Amino acid sequence: MYFKKCFVVLMFATLVAVGSASATCSNATLIGVWGYFVGSSVGQFTTDGNGTITSGSQTASENGTIVNQTYTGTYSVGKNCTGSLTLNFNGGGTATANFVLDQTNKGAQVISTISGDNASGFSAAEGTVTCGLTGIKKTYAALLFGKFPGTGTKVDYVVQVILNGHGNVSGSGTFDVNGAITTSSISGTYTENSNCTGTATIIAGASTLNFNFVVAAAGKEIFMIETDSGTTVGGWMQQ
Repeated sequence: MYFKKCFVVLMFATLVAVGSASATCSNATLIGVWGYFVGSSVGQFTTDGNGTITSGSQTASENGTIVNQTYTGTYSVGKNCTGSLTLNFNGGGTATANFVLDQTNKGAQVISTISGDNASGFSAAEGTVTCGLTGIKKTYAALLFGKFPGTGTKVDYVVQVILNGHGNVSGSGTFDVNGAITTSSISGTYTENSNCTGTATIIAGASTLNFNFVVAAAGKEIFMIETDSGTTVGGWMQQ
């Protein structure tokens, strides 16, 4: 249930991205494809501008168990650019959240309204971008954090990630594993689909890390979640 709550938070963040406090907003403000990161969930959804989330999918970690989910839902955006949403997961279950739009209708801050939950996050519109292995090299600054629920180990990673446009990863970073600091170069591979979702395998020292990701903000931001069992690690990369 935690991953569903996290998802809600991300969705709200996305809605927030649709507007700013000084603007006049409506359901039509939130339209198109959005990516999000919240807690231990990363995903993407599509809205119709009339209050309906027509489709959505996410990868979430439920205390270290990785789950892929799809959903539909509804949302409401007020004139003051705040709103709420409800997600209906295929196979059962719902999630709710409130949100505030920002970044001139391109981003959002979100908070779960599920009783007993404590989750928040943000979202960004996909924007105009051509996704896939385009042959164009891009360099990102990445921040990833989380824990390994089974052991209680906490991790924080700050990494320069270079995607060469042909499916190869390089770069270097600083890695904090339960307070033990190391620096290392990285290598690996990635895939990127035309719908702006993808996967990555990153090798840092003796560790191999696998991720699912969603591209947003016209290609300038990538939301990521580790898909290795026993982890709740995620974050984002920015150009």
